[in-house]
Amino acid sequence: MDLGLMGGFRFNNRNYGRSLFDIVHSSDIDKRVVEMFNENFNHTAITLDVRNLKGADLPEYDVLTGGFPCQSFSISAQNPKRLGYRDSRGQLFFEIKRLLTETRPRVFIAENVKGLLSANGGDAFPLILAEFKEAGYHIKWKILNSADYGVPQRRERVFIVGFARSWDADRFSFPVPTTANRHVPLSSVLEPPGDIDSRFYFSARAVRGMRETKNSRTMNKGRAQDPDKPCNTVSSHLAKVSLNSTDPVLKVGRRYRMLTPREVARVQSFPDRYKLTSSRSTAYFGLGNAVPPVVMWHLGQSVARVLASHD
Repeated sequence: MDLGLMGGFRFNNRNYGRSLFDIVHSSDIDKRVVEMFNENFNHTAITLDVRNLKGADLPEYDVLTGGFPCQSFSISAQNPKRLGYRDSRGQLFFEIKRLLTETRPRVFIAENVKGLLSANGGDAFPLILAEFKEAGYHIKWKILNSADYGVPQRRERVFIVGFARSWDADRFSFPVPTTANRHVPLSSVLEPPGDIDSRFYFSARAVRGMRETKNSRTMNKGRAQDPDKPCNTVSSHLAKVSLNSTDPVLKVGRRYRMLTPREVARVQSFPDRYKLTSSRSTAYFGLGNAVPPVVMWHLGQSVARVLASHD
């Protein structure tokens, strides 16, 4: 989200210009991800549990960004229904609301999986929006598909944008798709076959095991990609990808392989100058959880136009 908001990078032969945004604070609970972040930004992120982040400790800022897990949301059996959570992951949504209440930035941008809309039988999402409104924000939301914005990946995510002032919300509109009718193919970001290390290929035993399953004809589980189309969604657990998982794999002749960390970075629209950690598992984890920078750049441009229009 930070790289996309700031801009100043090149991806797939297109320049994404520097914007008016700068980072004044960044933190994450995962030390490995923070280390990879700090390899790529002049601003130094810190390893911190957001529950220990106090609004009073933050510098003055205009935009709060963040993603929050939805797996842990539950609806308590009260009348009227209220939003609850089953474990600590579900608390992150409430931390965003808390920081908004404590610091009152002009805008916040929150991102989540499309499944948030149907969580708890469709009850969770309206209650989440109500919580943001209770914090004093005027809300706009939309599902954006990364493939519609020049990213070689079909990735649908919910973006919630909230403004402290109603007139800012009235002036805001989500970015118009740029490649809705001409999606960028996966082939445009793949490494040459001769450059792929053998460790990224599945063993003959794994391929035999996949072919012996009842879904082997269609690969309903393992998803061999069509390189002429955008890639299926990459996730944070690509380090453990198998031919029986739902993560994308590539078929090369009669062999199958996983995407390399650099290919995953490109599928997510990170520029090649973005440094990856030497740990494959950490690179896959950080990249799979990321918001595609190109999508965030387009969204950031829409927000910047509102903020720059008046004080």
